[in-house]
Amino acid sequence: MTEPKIKTAAASDETSVAAVLALAFSTDPGARWAWPDPQQLLTHFPAFVKAFAGAAFTSGSVYYVDGYAGAALWLPPDVHPDDEALDALMERSASRQTLRDLLAVFEQMRGYHPSEPHWYLPLIGVDPFEQGKGLGSALMRHALARCDGEGKAAFLESSNPKNVPLYERHGFEVQGRIQVGTSPTLFPMLRKAR
Repeated sequence: MTEPKIKTAAASDETSVAAVLALAFSTDPGARWAWPDPQQLLTHFPAFVKAFAGAAFTSGSVYYVDGYAGAALWLPPDVHPDDEALDALMERSASRQTLRDLLAVFEQMRGYHPSEPHWYLPLIGVDPFEQGKGLGSALMRHALARCDGEGKAAFLESSNPKNVPLYERHGFEVQGRIQVGTSPTLFPMLRKAR
């Protein structure tokens, strides 16, 4: 099988990357908990991508499969989500109960991040029509080569338990579980520096 062609996204790719991630997260327990109505998800998910991982575009650490079949947004060490934009988005788009629980989830997520400089993977996804073809693994290998080249750890939170085995195959280990109120369980995962 030929290795999929992985490209580094430019700012002009942001809309296409957000679109494939919206498709990928359309069945994700965390995304559907935040926005259970399909129209809500499609309306708000692109802004979520921008707030949660948008700094990856300016950091040159957004990767996508040629044709936008999948994408991964990585934040380099010392680059973080836009917490103010994220909070504002959730305040205007989520229910009161979801917002209350989500803010507590975000607080717990911060507690699991390693204290040493590390790469953070806030979002990775493959178009459901293209899943099962190794595209997620190809995206993961591409970025982890950079992490390994820098001798840095990698960190993520899986919002879908079905994806945990994929991450484990790439060297990530579950660090705990995050669940607050009505939220689904998230799995913080760490891959030590190599």
